[in-house]
Amino acid sequence: MFDNLSDKLDKALHVLKGHGSITEVNVAETLKEVRRALLDADVNFKIAKEFTNTVKEKALGQDVLTTLQPGQLMVKLVKDELTELMGGETAGINLSGAPTVILMAGLQGSGKTTFSGKLANFLKSKKSKKPLLVACDVYRPAAINQLHVVGDQINVEVYSEEGNMNPVEIATNAIAYANENGHNVVIVDTAGRLAVDEEMMTEISNVHSAIEPHETLFVVDSMTGQDAVNTAKAFNDRLNFEGVVLTKLDGDTRGGAAISIKSVVDKPIKFIGTGEKMDAIDVFHPARMADRILGMGDVVSLVERAQEQFDEEEARKLQKKIAKNQFGFDDFIKQIQQVKKMGSMKDLVGMIPGAGKALKGVDIDDDAFKGIEAIIHSMTPQERSEPSVINGSRKKRIAKGSGTSVQEVNQLLKQFNQMSKMMKMMQGGGGRKMMQMMNKMR
Repeated sequence: MFDNLSDKLDKALHVLKGHGSITEVNVAETLKEVRRALLDADVNFKIAKEFTNTVKEKALGQDVLTTLQPGQLMVKLVKDELTELMGGETAGINLSGAPTVILMAGLQGSGKTTFSGKLANFLKSKKSKKPLLVACDVYRPAAINQLHVVGDQINVEVYSEEGNMNPVEIATNAIAYANENGHNVVIVDTAGRLAVDEEMMTEISNVHSAIEPHETLFVVDSMTGQDAVNTAKAFNDRLNFEGVVLTKLDGDTRGGAAISIKSVVDKPIKFIGTGEKMDAIDVFHPARMADRILGMGDVVSLVERAQEQFDEEEARKLQKKIAKNQFGFDDFIKQIQQVKKMGSMKDLVGMIPGAGKALKGVDIDDDAFKGIEAIIHSMTPQERSEPSVINGSRKKRIAKGSGTSVQEVNQLLKQFNQMSKMMKMMQGGGGRKMMQMMNKMR
């Protein structure tokens, strides 16, 4: 996500990051490169030009040229302006209705149906809501079936009417059904439509007028770049939606839609889709996204994801095991499962400051733990709880059973022993000893 833009912005700001001579000329040159980077990312020309003009005015107004660290101040100005461009503040979702009605709109193939499921899952698991998904895409073959499959995956009920081709009726009946059956959120999935298709645009306007949603979300495929921004404007003129959802941000996207859509339609980006799984949904935080674009990582989101998977009772049990030297491979694999639940490895690495740049070009596979898990699953219960019993012949058997080599088994055992010692030291507060251990591991 934004790899290309991050790279180009980093190169553009590199001149000013040193402590060399900073002049009005190289500030202008740097901002010219920043503008070029934004245009390459498919940001609207007018917006890119206004952006760099604003940064230049602020830079010269704050006397960047005479500060001790002009490069850092310049990066901060670019970051603040980028944050403002993407909306400034984090925009929440309105859940005040009883039930709250959310209408999903967008082009064909933008990912509305999948995102409807993700949103239902998010509201159910994070906001303790009881959502109802409503199938109002009466045109696309298998669209209703797809929503039912999505609903089954996340254990959320789906309302549909076989044979009824009137989405206004289906949506209105679904709200009545939600009231009768205790659903406090209704998510209406509609058919994809082109902004130039007058008949289809009139239809969604009629649905909107009939159900009076508390939130209308426009779903945009971020891979479509500037076209997505233009389409959003056309839809907003008809529906006056409350917010934007950007899907497929995990793909090879240039990011222009994310950066410029707020400026064009003056509506906030509320959510982003970051993968294919049903939990691959994030609330959009402009400041955190600006940090990531500028290669500063996103530690806050990383900590939040870790806390979501954190089980206090399990942590207490783990602490006792470490204190008694009983930490085994069963406990280790539980920790791996928690990390995997936090999201894709590439996404997590991007949240660590500097890591994205350091690992540029390295393909970080979501199956990174596969080999480790295979080795552990090839161990007997005794070997998992007492790794010290694993001798040469056992290593050969484990390697054969896991489809790995004895060297890989040895490497895992070595890493596990080092980690166990570090955990023990952290428990005992042996900071100096831990530093010595970490130096040995380098």
